[in-house]
Amino acid sequence: MDQISQFFNFLDGILGSAAYFPIALLGAGVLFSFYLGFPQIRFFKHAWGVLLGKYAKDEDPGDTSHFQALSTALSGTVGTGNIGGVAFAIFLGGPAALFWMWATAFVGMTTKFVEVSVSHKYRRKDDKGFMVGGPMHYMEHGLNMKWLAVFFAIATVVSSFGSGNMPQANNMAVGIETSFAIPTYVTGAVFAILLGLVIVGGIKRIAKVAATLVPTMGVLYALGAFAVIISNYENILPSLGSVFANAFSGSAAAGGFLGASFAYAFNRGVNRGLYSNEAGQGSAPIAHASARTKEPVAEGMVSILEPFIDTLIICTLTGLVILSSGVWQQKFETDFSVSDTEIIAGAYSDENPAHVKQLSAHLDLMPPENDPVKAYSGTLQARDGVLLLSNVTVLHNRSVAENVRVSKDGAPFTGIVLIEEGGLNDRSLTLNGESLLHSVPLTAKAFESSFLGANGSYLVTIGLVMFAFSTALAWSYYGDRAVTYLVGTRWVTPYRLLYVSGFFLATIVDTTLIWLISAVTVALMTLPNLFGILLMRKEMKEMTEDYWQRFKDSNP
Repeated sequence: MDQISQFFNFLDGILGSAAYFPIALLGAGVLFSFYLGFPQIRFFKHAWGVLLGKYAKDEDPGDTSHFQALSTALSGTVGTGNIGGVAFAIFLGGPAALFWMWATAFVGMTTKFVEVSVSHKYRRKDDKGFMVGGPMHYMEHGLNMKWLAVFFAIATVVSSFGSGNMPQANNMAVGIETSFAIPTYVTGAVFAILLGLVIVGGIKRIAKVAATLVPTMGVLYALGAFAVIISNYENILPSLGSVFANAFSGSAAAGGFLGASFAYAFNRGVNRGLYSNEAGQGSAPIAHASARTKEPVAEGMVSILEPFIDTLIICTLTGLVILSSGVWQQKFETDFSVSDTEIIAGAYSDENPAHVKQLSAHLDLMPPENDPVKAYSGTLQARDGVLLLSNVTVLHNRSVAENVRVSKDGAPFTGIVLIEEGGLNDRSLTLNGESLLHSVPLTAKAFESSFLGANGSYLVTIGLVMFAFSTALAWSYYGDRAVTYLVGTRWVTPYRLLYVSGFFLATIVDTTLIWLISAVTVALMTLPNLFGILLMRKEMKEMTEDYWQRFKDSNP
């Protein structure tokens, strides 16, 4: 497992976590915002009219309504990223990460407008008469770059597992196990069956389910979030202040949180923002291709609403819940995952400013060349389950772990513990203790810090289940359409079977590894799509101008 984690860490380092990636993503959004005259502002009101069917015609080609297409696309974005992804971003980058999520969403509204519009223009019908679309079609027919289209389609199939399948299943199963003590494999089996029953019906069944789930889960989650925020109302303004104050400097250490540099906050905020709203990734155009309309730009306008709803509303609510509650800087009892744990030489304390500075630099995206913090190799003594730390420190979840205990086969361990390069040599041993939390467990703790109490975690779990399941539905369709493009409809059924199987298997895989895979697959789709829409910029501008001219002519 360590080797797999190292491999995906390497890929993430040259893709999603590389310095150029957030710059490329934001840069494309900023460029198009200026180039098209900030359509996320100018067309916002009109987009609502299109969504509500004000300009719809029954004879227009397509398989779903604007609302169903939007719901399907939103079901792909409103997922565990809104619950676990925001928490993960704050855990890594502190409050400043939320600012860069907002920035990603604002310019992402334009990016999504462009990618959906140009993809919709080049949509086709498959051999069963259903509309198929997505970036691979504009890449082939608009840019004459078949090779780029094939690469993107392959990346989409891979990402359907790495982005829409595994993180959703894993976080859902962990959340249910934590709240209701139901084994992860039971959750995986039940929801894998439900997933199969829905996706076998294709886009029409997926769209109907999404159109019901998305509004329901959005309202339910928002009400719960407001309950927490109101309970901690005195912390709202200080929380917002910390978001803006640290945006260009990085987040300072606070409580158990060791701090984060500007680079970390910027990178994780943009990365999680993309994971949340998928602007620039090229996934949403596949859902919007099914919408009934003759106007590609009109459907592009509908897509402007996605980052607004997903990130600027739902993710903001999650961020304020976490920040106002203060749990992001508090340590809680938790099991230590291998990939999030490092045993270092020397006795460090998070109450010592000099130690905090050294540890923060050590955990940064780019540690100092002469990093004084070194991984420990040697032996430690465990007695009755208590790990005796002699001039060593255990780091877990970017924090100094406390009250560290060791067990074997669920029982307290007594004996010698061999440490190699900061990790346990004997993988039959497990560590637990108190440290910071991230992802879904962090959000659950935040929801408990209100008058909801323990019921708050149940609300998070219910929201998580609905979010995760709807996202898995949407991404099954994205992968389905990519498979159709690559090898035809005859391979859709095998793909669906593999997708459902992957959903089940992901419920028993390490959470941190899942997030790493997700980050890599997101980048594999995003980079070729950004390249493609930049080449389509002139055509996009002409399409927009032509649309408004036709609209004015038909609506004098």
